[in-house]
Amino acid sequence: MTIRFDDKVAVVTGAGGGLGRAYALELARRGAKVVVNDLGGTRDGTGHSDAALKVVEEIEAAGGIAMSNGGSVTEYEQMVEMVAKATEAWGGVHIVINNAGVLRDKSFAKMEPADFRFVVDVHLNGSANVTKAVWEGMRAQNYGRILMTASSTGLYGNFGQANYGAAKLGLAGLTKTLAIEGAKNNIKVNTIAPTAGTRMTEDLFPAEAFAAFSPDKVAPAALYLVSEEAPTNMIVGAGAGVFQAAYVTLTQGKLLTGDDLSPEGIAAHWAEITDRTGEMTPQNGAEQSMSILKKLQGG
Repeated sequence: MTIRFDDKVAVVTGAGGGLGRAYALELARRGAKVVVNDLGGTRDGTGHSDAALKVVEEIEAAGGIAMSNGGSVTEYEQMVEMVAKATEAWGGVHIVINNAGVLRDKSFAKMEPADFRFVVDVHLNGSANVTKAVWEGMRAQNYGRILMTASSTGLYGNFGQANYGAAKLGLAGLTKTLAIEGAKNNIKVNTIAPTAGTRMTEDLFPAEAFAAFSPDKVAPAALYLVSEEAPTNMIVGAGAGVFQAAYVTLTQGKLLTGDDLSPEGIAAHWAEITDRTGEMTPQNGAEQSMSILKKLQGG
């Protein structure tokens, strides 16, 4: 099987460098027309540059088709305008990779509320803005592939990244709901949790690790997750050529009644409540409710 994107239009945010650039270049190499979006700021979200235009030039030099866009994902109207231009030029948008991001790392004790809001606004609200801008078009054409970018910080936590972690786990939650809502219109939504050596992480990796975790070793997962053959509602970790699936699970749990239905009962049965033997992966809240109901009925 060869995965191609001929006749497909893709939007990649934060595509002026790092992972976004790798995604844009590979999508174009495989036949997609690509909107290269990048505000061009530094990793804390300040400043501007012509980074998106440089990636477009790379794509065109290799024989591909692309346009640059310098809009901010935090401004919904700018994302609507970006999608309108792509639709006018190429007929629609079929693929979105929400990759734009910033870092303002500090311990929560030292973090200003403005730094928390800004990081959440770029990662979570920004991804929602871009997705909302393409959503009705994807429903109308009965086709869409959307990829959110989470991280291990969002899934598992990391010191000094409360704002980043909150936004990234929020994106995994957004994915799960949109995958359900988009299913009837052939819109598949997934989450990637990449580990890569980019300008966002260049002072966090040792030199040898920085090279090993190059963006091109994440791109295969991203492209598969926005392909026609893609699954939906998955969280996929990717880094250094290693690919993993992450799941939100439930233990089998413990039904408490009588005197045990108390804080003391929770404490007494904590080992059984948290026993991961036979854990489940319900796909939505309804399935979770049904599993609880079955326990109440002795099922």
